[in-house]
Amino acid sequence: MKKVLLTVFVSGLFFTAHSQSINVTEQNVLFLNGQHPALVTMVYNNSMSDVMEKWKSFLKSYKNEKIKADKSGEIFGDNVQIKDWGNNPVDIYARFEENKADQSVKVMAAFDLGGAYLSSAGDAAKYSSAEGMIKNFAIETTKGPLADKKKEAEKLLSRMESDRDSQEKNIKSLKSDIESYKDKISKAEKDIEKGEAELSKKKSEIETQRTNVQLINSQIEAVK
Repeated sequence: MKKVLLTVFVSGLFFTAHSQSINVTEQNVLFLNGQHPALVTMVYNNSMSDVMEKWKSFLKSYKNEKIKADKSGEIFGDNVQIKDWGNNPVDIYARFEENKADQSVKVMAAFDLGGAYLSSAGDAAKYSSAEGMIKNFAIETTKGPLADKKKEAEKLLSRMESDRDSQEKNIKSLKSDIESYKDKISKAEKDIEKGEAELSKKKSEIETQRTNVQLINSQIEAVK
């Protein structure tokens, strides 16, 4: 039963390996407060709720006034201070769309610079910076579950190697016992051969002695 469960567990750790290239594109996206230019990317190996929680943590890594999640699944970062962009805070709107079939989540983020939304045409430098931020978020979030699977696989591998070492040690011990038994059997066979020779000699001596006893007995009976 233990072996069956182990087989099931091992098979559950394997998944189809395929390239998961992370790209960021610029698209017009409809948010709760209207349609705006946004940076769009894909996160893999995650559920939508997991990605949203990680996005909140991502926003909280920057100084901000508040992080608010709407019931519709949109997350708003109010007055987020991005150090490399100067002293003017930005509002960040993010929407998420989940594809449960392949465990992917589309992340769409719009940056309100204060009257205008970030676009590659409007501010190439800040757009490039935001593109890097979004891509790094997607890469790290995609890698997270894979890193967890790797830890599980490594633990299982370690247990399997330990079981292998134990089995090898047991086999080595059994082989050593066999060699020891062979030596004992060989010695016993020689002892038996020697013993049988001595036994044959002893039987001959006994017969000779029996004859001698009978002879003496006859001599005794002859005295009258």
